[in-house]
Amino acid sequence: MNTPAHLLIGAAVMGRGGDRKLIWAAMTGGFLPDLSLYLMAGVSMFYLNISPHRVFNELYFSDAWMAVFAVDNSFILWGILLGVAVWYRSGWAIALTGAALLHLVLDFPLHQEDARPHFWPLTWWRYDGPFSYWDIRHGANIIAPIEAAFATIAAIVLWVRRPGWIISMFVVLLLIAELRTVRTWLWFFIDS
Repeated sequence: MNTPAHLLIGAAVMGRGGDRKLIWAAMTGGFLPDLSLYLMAGVSMFYLNISPHRVFNELYFSDAWMAVFAVDNSFILWGILLGVAVWYRSGWAIALTGAALLHLVLDFPLHQEDARPHFWPLTWWRYDGPFSYWDIRHGANIIAPIEAAFATIAAIVLWVRRPGWIISMFVVLLLIAELRTVRTWLWFFIDS
């Protein structure tokens, strides 16, 4: 799924009651499994001047990058962290780790050729899901509108909770980013 959808859905599910602290923690948790990709791709393209084609067609699939993705996309590690958060009854930590796990659950069937090793450190095995959130050849023309609909519902849920104007404006920006990204995936890859 696209990152803005992860933030919106994670916040709607884990930020119960409109508690601002829980919403921010859930948005952070929804973002953390993608953080390494943003950092590595950003540094590669904007600092090292590596072409986006090389970044997303070579480096993304390299052993070094997959080793990083294995850590921040591990069901095992996030599950342990959620267990610790529950043990200590820490609301913000439950929201953060719960949203991160939800991110992984939603991504699991939607990464077809670009799957990550979700069960590290037990195994490096990668599940190539049946669908892709971005690739038309693997159902993105159906998945992307469904993703956008869930992100929109999540945004509405968050607005109804009235979490304050700062979070509400951030939710609007995330929803705009999600809808623009979905439109871009469909427009660029429709002929693929």
